[in-house]
Amino acid sequence: MEPQEVIKKAYEHFNNRNIDKVFETMNPDVDWPNGWEGGYVKGYEAVRDYWTRQWAAINPNAQPLCFKVLDDGRLEVQVHQTVKNLEGEMIFDGYLKHTYTFRNGLIQKMEIQKPESK
Repeated sequence: MEPQEVIKKAYEHFNNRNIDKVFETMNPDVDWPNGWEGGYVKGYEAVRDYWTRQWAAINPNAQPLCFKVLDDGRLEVQVHQTVKNLEGEMIFDGYLKHTYTFRNGLIQKMEIQKPESK
């Protein structure tokens, strides 16, 4: 599967809260950013713990909009992200860049960058 297709599946399963399906797009020792609390988590169980805690407190949704292969081979994805509290009120509605490193056709690392201000 092409990296863009892997990413589309990962976002689809994340938005549907299907952690085990997201793991099918990731290497077992994945480095994943903890965009909510800071830092990184490593591996399936740490990612599961992070997302389970996150989803108990907030409701994030991320839609990939466009893809760019960087010179170093990583894949940059512009994402429209919304985050609501559990009562449905909008906390964040904006655009981010998620940059992915792949190994053996699966996600090895994701980094989050805020787009530059215009």
